[in-house]
Amino acid sequence: MYTKIEIQQFDLLIEGKLKPSLDGKYFDAVNPSNGEVFARVSDADMIDVQMAVSAARLGFDHGRWPQMSVAERGEFLLKIASMIRENAKELAQLECASSGKTIKHTTFIDVPTAAETFEHFGHLSGTLISETMKNSTPLLSVVEREPVGVVVAIIPWNYPLIMAAWKLAPALLAGNSVVLKPSPVACASVMLLAKLVAQAGLPKGVLNIITSSRVQAGQELVSHPLVDMVSFSGSTKTGEAVMALASKGVKKLILELGGKSPNIVFADGDMEAALGGALSAIFMNQGQMCAAGSRLLVEDKIYHEFVEKLVARAKNLKIGPADNFETEFGPLVSIEHRNSVLKYIEKGKQEGAKIACGGKVPDINPKGAYLEPTIFINVRNTMSIAQEEIFGPVLCVMPFTSVEEAIHIANDTKYGLAAMIWSKDLEKANKVARRLRCGTVWINTYGAFLNEAPFGGYKQSGFGRELGLAGLWEYTQLKHIATDQTPGGKSLVTSWF
Repeated sequence: MYTKIEIQQFDLLIEGKLKPSLDGKYFDAVNPSNGEVFARVSDADMIDVQMAVSAARLGFDHGRWPQMSVAERGEFLLKIASMIRENAKELAQLECASSGKTIKHTTFIDVPTAAETFEHFGHLSGTLISETMKNSTPLLSVVEREPVGVVVAIIPWNYPLIMAAWKLAPALLAGNSVVLKPSPVACASVMLLAKLVAQAGLPKGVLNIITSSRVQAGQELVSHPLVDMVSFSGSTKTGEAVMALASKGVKKLILELGGKSPNIVFADGDMEAALGGALSAIFMNQGQMCAAGSRLLVEDKIYHEFVEKLVARAKNLKIGPADNFETEFGPLVSIEHRNSVLKYIEKGKQEGAKIACGGKVPDINPKGAYLEPTIFINVRNTMSIAQEEIFGPVLCVMPFTSVEEAIHIANDTKYGLAAMIWSKDLEKANKVARRLRCGTVWINTYGAFLNEAPFGGYKQSGFGRELGLAGLWEYTQLKHIATDQTPGGKSLVTSWF
């Protein structure tokens, strides 16, 4: 079953107005559940990109946004949050139709999470205050946090609404102007958000949202001389290119990149909880998550029992169209991406790993991007499927015999985004957590992203942080203002020469 959504048309948001690209071109938004076009999205060219950047520059340099109080800017964020909630049903449908994410997921996770992020930062008016530094000189020393300027935010296709909120809310609250570019894949929900923002009354040029199928559009945004900062989420390979381009203008960067996160299950953990957590960590959103628990490390004492139960549950997941509330496992984002995942599955077999379940295209809809949830056993951590980010529903299961071995395997990767630990011995779990080289560790849970806590990676998973005060401060720069208070108004330096 698929509830047909009326084909919509989405335009660019530049200088506070919705407008088509200058050349009038659009690209199709395709539903991966059935291969049907459900929307047309304006395809920005280089002039459109430059107009968006210029609008942001003018909005920052000559507009009132940076001079407004933090509380005033926060009110706009709260208004956007309210508009997201008012349009929750349509946003959830668009996110589902464009990404293949189940309607249950978009309804109960993506849309409310986006609204909550805007609400959280909208209430943080007391976090960007000046700080007076005590010192032994006759100086009044004040440190202030100021906006960076024009921020380019580039987000991936796997969590469009959430990623947009993660970047827009702190960047705007800090006083920056922003050009947001979602991926041309799965961008429909973000372009509906652009429609809502156009009605929110933000000062002209403060927020611009553009889409483009052209690779050059992203390159132009990152390298543009009027841009002060780039916040990028996506693959490590693309992140490297972003870093190289941004370096030419010495731009400030946040890079939230790939992952190959370990999920460590100790024999003393709650097996039922760990089984559910392991399934969620790799098969939620069909494994298309940077923090997916794609390497499952199971203590040898329970390895065979755990794998047997895990495989049985994976085989029973209900695969189907994303818009069906009974569907537990929808299609991948596109047939092209599914083909990429299938190549990794074939490579895993060639390297000697064994498929315990899945690995095939199910007979659901030949035009849909469906793939069975896949579990590999007999995996060595040196294999490509254990080292490279597949970004799909492919789980590599490996046994371990000791705490030290588990830590070694977990850290033996170029990535360092997240990890999970399952154990009732919380002292042991916390000791292990502190030895893992990654930015987030979940103990006896998975995916607990908090607006109050920072998220980001080590090593080739990137640098900088999203969310929390640390994520807000990423979008600021520090200024020290020192005022001499020597009696008589003549400091030592005035009579040095």
